[in-house]
Amino acid sequence: MSKLDLLLQEATEIESDAYQDARRQMAVCNACRYCEGYCAVFPAMAARREFEKADLTHLANLCHNCKGCYHACQYAPPHAFGINIPATFATIRQESYAEFAWPSGMGRLFERNGTLVAGAATLFVTLALVLTVLIRDPAVLFSAQTGTGAFFRIIPLWLINLLAGGSFGFAVVAMAMGAIRYWRGTGGMGGSFQPQPAVDAAVDVLTLRNLGGGGHGCNDLDDSFAQHRRWLHQAMFFGFMLCFAATSTGAIYHHVFGWRSPHDFLSLPVQFGTWGGVLLCIGTAGLLWVKTVTDPAPVARKLMGGEYALLGLLFLIGSTGLLLLVVRHTGAMGIMLALHFGLVLALFVVLPYSKMVHGIYRSIALLRNAREKRPA
Repeated sequence: MSKLDLLLQEATEIESDAYQDARRQMAVCNACRYCEGYCAVFPAMAARREFEKADLTHLANLCHNCKGCYHACQYAPPHAFGINIPATFATIRQESYAEFAWPSGMGRLFERNGTLVAGAATLFVTLALVLTVLIRDPAVLFSAQTGTGAFFRIIPLWLINLLAGGSFGFAVVAMAMGAIRYWRGTGGMGGSFQPQPAVDAAVDVLTLRNLGGGGHGCNDLDDSFAQHRRWLHQAMFFGFMLCFAATSTGAIYHHVFGWRSPHDFLSLPVQFGTWGGVLLCIGTAGLLWVKTVTDPAPVARKLMGGEYALLGLLFLIGSTGLLLLVVRHTGAMGIMLALHFGLVLALFVVLPYSKMVHGIYRSIALLRNAREKRPA
C-alpha cells in the first residue's frame, strides 16, 4: 500500500459530528423510504445496509441539494429525530472538499472560503492594475487602442501566458489530484470500463436531472416545487463552458491561424464569449437571488459566505467581459481589460479550493451511481 493510500485510510477513519449524525439520519431514512423516488440519493441509500464514511461521502456528493426530502419528511424539525439531510450533506460535502484537497494542507482554505475568494479577487485585480500601469505608458493605457493586437498593447501576451497559464495549469493539476484522492477515498470502482454507465452519468451531469427532485423541481422557497434553480444552474454551467470555448478558440485563432485579437463581433471567440457572458451573468445573479430568499431551515448557514463570494466572482467575470466588449475601442479598454484579467486570475487560483470542485466530485458520484445501477 502506497503512502498516499495509507494517509487516505487514516483520514477516512476520522469522523466529524456531521458524519456521525448523517449515519443516524440514514438509518431513519432507510427504515422509512418515503423519499425513495425523489432523487438518486435514496435508491443508492436503499442499496446499503451499513454506512461507512466512504458511503456517506458518496451519498453527500450525489445529493444535489434540491431540498425536496426535507419538506416531505415527517421526521424533520421540530420532530425529535431532527432529520435534515440537505444541511447535513452540505456540511459533509464541504468537509470532503477539504479532506481530498491537494496539496493536503490547502484543505484548510475551505474553512474561510468567502474570505479566500474575496481576498484573491482583491489581490489579483490590484496586481493586474499595478503591473499594467508599471509596464505600459499611461498614454497607451488610457488611449483608444484599435486594430490587430490592441489587447496586447495593454497587457503583453507573454505576461498573460505566464500568469493565466501558470495559475490555470496549477488549478487543473490540483483538481485532478483531488479527484484521484476522492475516487480512492470513496472506494473507487473496480472492474473494466463500461460505456453505458458513463453515458448515463454524462446525461445526468448535463441535464441536472437530479435537480428536478421527484420530477416536479426543487423546494427552494418553501414546500412548493419550481425548476428555476435547475435552469439557473444550467445557464451558469453552459455560460462558463462557452467562455472557456471563447478562450480556446481565441488561442487556436492566434497560434494556429495567426489571427490576433480583437476579432470581429461575428467571429467564434467573440460570439462564444458574448453568449457565455450573458448566460453566466443570468445564472449567477439568479442563483444569488435564490440563496437570498430560500428557506433557511435546510441550509448549512456557515457555508453561505463562500457560496455568495464565488457566485459574485463569476458574475463579475461575466459582466466585466461583456463590458470589455462594449468599450474595447475606447480609452476605457485598458482599465477594463486589467480588471477582467485580474478577476479571471483570481478564479483560476481559487478553483481547487472553492465550491467549483463540486462539479468534479458530483460527476464521479454520478458515475459510481450509474455503475451500481448496472452491475457487471
